[in-house]
Amino acid sequence: MAAAPANPRSGSPRAQLPPCYYEGYLEKRGAKEKYVEKLDLSGFVSLIDDPSRDRNLEAARLNLRMKDGEIKLTAPNLEARELWKGFLYSVVDLAVPTSLTLLPGQLHMLKEVVEKEKMRRKARVSSRAPSSPLSLPLVGEIPACFRPVSRTEAEVLLERHPDCGNMLLRPGRDGSSLAVTTRQDLNGSVFRHYRVTQKQQGGYIIDVENPIPCPTLHDVINALMEKTAGTLQPFILEEPYEENITFVSSNDENGERTLHSALSGPLSRAPSLPPKQVGTDKWSLRSQTRSPSSSPRSVSPPGSPSNSMRRLVLSPSPLSQCLTDELKQKLEKRRTSQE
Repeated sequence: MAAAPANPRSGSPRAQLPPCYYEGYLEKRGAKEKYVEKLDLSGFVSLIDDPSRDRNLEAARLNLRMKDGEIKLTAPNLEARELWKGFLYSVVDLAVPTSLTLLPGQLHMLKEVVEKEKMRRKARVSSRAPSSPLSLPLVGEIPACFRPVSRTEAEVLLERHPDCGNMLLRPGRDGSSLAVTTRQDLNGSVFRHYRVTQKQQGGYIIDVENPIPCPTLHDVINALMEKTAGTLQPFILEEPYEENITFVSSNDENGERTLHSALSGPLSRAPSLPPKQVGTDKWSLRSQTRSPSSSPRSVSPPGSPSNSMRRLVLSPSPLSQCLTDELKQKLEKRRTSQE
């Protein structure tokens, strides 16, 4: 049974167990471990395939690595192993794994499991925690290495993703303080937890033997980096995002719901109409056809207020001025000869 991470107590009634998201068979390999038991996934580290052969040729093996050791499991076949891995990763990471070979219907089931588990964890935290650390009047912005996880979950995150950093800021157990969890390698994982309290007059203090005052939470992280000469680095884990657009549709014949991927090509657009021509060409044509019919006699004098456009365009040419002067001289000679 794939269930949510929890800390079950011995003798707890079944009604208090986390909800069941998937049921199936898994064999726990080992000389003294042939009985059925419940596994606490809060210490989950990794899940890898085991290529070794089983007596049952159709069986598929996998190794579940926990914080306190490794558990060897066997699934009935390859398909069952992939589905078990999908449910385990979905419950632990709160995200549907993208590296598994699963059918669209199975992926849809995993998405529903992720949403249900998110709601279950949110309800559990709100009912158990006396106050939320995020409701405190924090000074400045919250660093990117802040994670709303418990002490154990912080250790698991740092161990599972060593390339993302080794220092994580999280809420404290008392609900009124913060804490910094670090991980380093020294013949294995070495975890340290530092309490960070908020001062009444503002700012924070790292509660160590010689308290370190810090104006903001960013200064808390920077102080730990400086004190360790850069050995401690903030834990920055990028959340996975979908690479394709998917949607669920129902079959009209049998009503079966399946998950589909949307087409990745460019959006199709209706052909656009040609741009509307502005009437500038027609106006220039009319102006050109009108200009030959104009004459100097029809042009208004320079001081006339009418027909200002043509007054700016038309003017007597030098040739016409010469002909006019020559004609005046001839007329003057004719008058003189007649007298």
